[in-house]
Amino acid sequence: MRASQFREIALSQPEAVESAYMSHPDFRVGGKVFATLRYPDEEHAVVMLSPDEQEGFVAEMPLAFAAVKGAWGKRGSTQIHLP
Repeated sequence: MRASQFREIALSQPEAVESAYMSHPDFRVGGKVFATLRYPDEEHAVVMLSPDEQEGFVAEMPLAFAAVKGAWGKRGSTQIHLP
């Protein structure tokens, strides 16, 4: 998946808007971030999932999905390797 495709999917969510924080594009609904692009680098994105959803994605596709390191990852922040 390319970053442009990720952006298109994120913005297709009802009421989603694109913003930015610390030079990383992010996507929000009602002021809350649900996804970011280019974190930690150009080949990655992050989505906010429940811990159970995260566990399922990581188990099914471990080369594409991983928990973000630290407390954020334990709460469901999930890194996606876009390529």
